[in-house]
Amino acid sequence: MTIKTNRVSSTLIRLSAATIILCGLLACGGGGGGSVQAGPAPITTPRDTTAPVITVIGSLAQTIPQNLSYTDSGASASDAIDGSITVVTSGIVANAVGVYTITYTATDKSGNSATATRTITVIAAAPTGPQAIDSGKWFHQTRLPNGNNWYNNEIQHYTNRMQNSYISDGTLKIVAIKESFTDQNRTKQFTSARLNSKYAFTYGRVDVKAKLPQGFGTWPAIWMLGKNINENGGYWQTQGFGTTYWPATGEIDIMEHWGSREQNYVSSALHTPSSSGNTYNVGGQYVATASTEFHVYSLDWNADRMIFSVDGVEHYTYSPNVKNASTWPFDADQYLLLNFAIEPSIASSFNEGEMEVDYVRVYAPNASSTADPVWADEFNN
Repeated sequence: MTIKTNRVSSTLIRLSAATIILCGLLACGGGGGGSVQAGPAPITTPRDTTAPVITVIGSLAQTIPQNLSYTDSGASASDAIDGSITVVTSGIVANAVGVYTITYTATDKSGNSATATRTITVIAAAPTGPQAIDSGKWFHQTRLPNGNNWYNNEIQHYTNRMQNSYISDGTLKIVAIKESFTDQNRTKQFTSARLNSKYAFTYGRVDVKAKLPQGFGTWPAIWMLGKNINENGGYWQTQGFGTTYWPATGEIDIMEHWGSREQNYVSSALHTPSSSGNTYNVGGQYVATASTEFHVYSLDWNADRMIFSVDGVEHYTYSPNVKNASTWPFDADQYLLLNFAIEPSIASSFNEGEMEVDYVRVYAPNASSTADPVWADEFNN
C-alpha cells in the first residue's frame, strides 16, 4: 500500500510541476495579475489597383488610300508593379472606303486593364491615267456656231473627246492635234477643245494658273463672255439665256497668246459695242517663260474698272470715263472660257500642242489675299 501511495503522490507532483510550467508559459493564474505579451503585427501588401499605361506608336489617326496595304506600328505598355507587359492588338483595316479602329489592350497580374485606340480612315484611291473633266463645272462647246467654221478664221474642230481635253497629275490639259476629223458634215485637219464654265458672276477676281503652248499659229486663250450671248452651241444659250448678240454682251480677254505674232507676249483686251474686232482697249506684257513655266493670269473686276496682270504685275487697266451700254456692258454676269485655237498660219511642222491649267479660281470683289474662292476648279479629279 505504501508503494501505491508513493506512486500516486509522485504522479501528482509531476502533474503539478507541468501545470506550473504551462501556466508560466501562458502567463495564467488565478488572480495572479499575469498578462499576454503580443508578438509583432503581420506585414500586409497593399492591393494593386492601378492600370497599366499604353503608349501607341505613331499617329492616333491616319488616312490611307484604298488598295494600299496597312501595317500597324503597334503599341507598348508599362505597369508600376509588373513593369513592361504584353499588349494585345485587335481590329482590322479592310480594303474598302471607311473608318476603322485598331484597339490595344494591356492587363497586369492583378487584373487591371487599359485600352487605347487608333483610327484608320481609308479613302478612295487616287485615279490613275487621264480623267474626264468635271461636267458639273464645265461644258464642251463643240457646235460650229455658224454651221461652217469658228469665228476669227479658226480652222480646228472643237471636240469633247479625252484626246483633246483631260485631267492628269493635277492639271487640265487642252490639246490641239493635227489630224483629219469630220464632225457636223465638215472635215477639218485639226482638233482641240473649248470649255464653257457652268458658273457665271458679276464682279470679282479671277486667277488662272497656266502654262501656254508655243508654235507659230497657235492661239490659246483665257476669257469671258456675257451669259446672255446668243451663240448656237454655247452652254448658256442652251440654258435659255441667249438673248443678246456679240459684242453687246461684252467680252473680257484675260489672256491671249498668238504664236503667229510674238512668242511670250501675252495680252488682255475688252470688246464692247464701241470697240470690237481690232479693239484699241488692249494691253500686255512679255513673259519670258510663258510656255515653259506656270504663271497666274488675273483679272480684278469691279463696278469702276478692270485691272489685268500676270503674277501680280499689272499691264492694263480699263476704266472708261463714260460708262454706258456701248463702253461698259460689264454690269451683268459673265462666264469663263478656256480654249486652244489654231490659226490658218499654223506651222507645217506642228503636230500637237498643249495648254496646261493648274487651277481656275474666282474670288468675291475686294477679297483679301487669304480669302477662299467662291468658285474654283483645282483639277484634282
